[in-house]
Amino acid sequence: MRLDRALEVYLRHITIERGLSDHTVAAYHRDLGGYIQWLAARGVDDSAGVTPSLVAEFAAERASAQPPPAATSLARLQSSVRGLHRFLVREGIESDDPAARLRPPKLPQRLPKALTIDQVERLLDAAGPPPDEATAGELAGIRDRALLEVLYATGARVSEVVQLDVDDVSHGDVLRVRGKGSKERIVPIGSYARAALDAYLTRVRPELSTRGRSTPRLFLGVRGAPLSRQSAWLIIRAAAERAQLTAHVSPHTLRHSFATHLLQGGADVRVVQELLGHASVATTQIYTHVTVDALRDVYLTSHPRAR
Repeated sequence: MRLDRALEVYLRHITIERGLSDHTVAAYHRDLGGYIQWLAARGVDDSAGVTPSLVAEFAAERASAQPPPAATSLARLQSSVRGLHRFLVREGIESDDPAARLRPPKLPQRLPKALTIDQVERLLDAAGPPPDEATAGELAGIRDRALLEVLYATGARVSEVVQLDVDDVSHGDVLRVRGKGSKERIVPIGSYARAALDAYLTRVRPELSTRGRSTPRLFLGVRGAPLSRQSAWLIIRAAAERAQLTAHVSPHTLRHSFATHLLQGGADVRVVQELLGHASVATTQIYTHVTVDALRDVYLTSHPRAR
């Protein structure tokens, strides 16, 4: 099969059958587009002409590029190449997988940086006023407070929160979240986030919805359009600056803080796995290292014979 056609079929597969996000599909498209161009420059335009030596040469060339690529970028690139050729074999288009021996670089395990509970409270206060103190003129502040309260209360990814519809939050003290691969999960929501959401839904969203086309999306921008991931990131960054938080704060920081604070409070790691929507508990267990570090710090500063 021609490689450009193979790419088209593969992208359709990961979009429709695997349900990957638009962001992930776009990254695969970029990576594989560059791979196919590299092969074309060597006279290979059909999947049958790709050999293990060509795949190895491509991987080695990309790994030695200047400036050196980030390990995560290189791992994603090689994962894209492996996924394409594995798909062609599974579909019976090719009989051999030239990327079968391709091994991605080992990624360093980076512990997530979580905020303290006090820092989270400062961030939330800087986003907007509490529901019982908000005035009618603080539309953006009420929305921003609700957004950050939901992110911290549920541990949801920012892409999941901006995709929430109004109907997803109409189930009392739980939210219906659509995660990676369009998998749905039910996540409890605390009283603070529920109050912030109710204030937004009754006092802000009706006004914002009149400024744009009708949409079921929960969070709207000032012009009435659905709030984007980028806008949510800017809202969080602005709140962090007002709260004078020197650490880098992103939407994922709130997700890390959610998981860390639950485990510090005694939550079972498998419960946290379900709440985060992780397919494997191994992904969640990285947060247990954070809590062990906290325990070690307390021990070293408190025990008379720790040092």
